[in-house]
Amino acid sequence: MSFHSTAAQLVTLAAEGGEHGGNHESLNPLVVGGGAFVALLLLLWITTRFNRDR
Repeated sequence: MSFHSTAAQLVTLAAEGGEHGGNHESLNPLVVGGGAFVALLLLLWITTRFNRDR
């Protein structure tokens, strides 16, 4: 495959994917963001537990 044909296929794929918007109906931004925040807080808590000697 040449660079030109690969680029043309990627452009076609991107044009077709733009019709759907990229978001799934079941994904709630508040739930995803809240879950990520809780996961980061958990990782922060675990990290501070391992650094008790300082």
